[in-house]
Amino acid sequence: MTYAWLLVGLAVIAEIAAALSLRYSNGFRKPLPTVFALLNFALAFYLVSLALVKLPVSTVYPVWAGGGTAGVAFLGILILKEQKNIWKLIGVTLVVAGIVILNIASTSNGV
Repeated sequence: MTYAWLLVGLAVIAEIAAALSLRYSNGFRKPLPTVFALLNFALAFYLVSLALVKLPVSTVYPVWAGGGTAGVAFLGILILKEQKNIWKLIGVTLVVAGIVILNIASTSNGV
């Protein structure tokens, strides 16, 4: 099962790389960032599909989507110098908290 979670982590990284590449694709007008984005989205989907062989979709999909969301928000502020404010911080914190809770729920017996 650890291998499956590694695949989810790699899928999150691919998702983040793809989303950031979209920023540089200029609406799919720049070929290199466009191809990079599409390939990374495809890789992310493939890795998630492999992880779903062993892990429940009710946990994997939110972790993948939420991890990508939090990662893009963080890197958007850090790398792209996007605006940071308390609401964005609260939102990312809630996403991460949700991911942690889902992981706890998937490993517990309904406690």
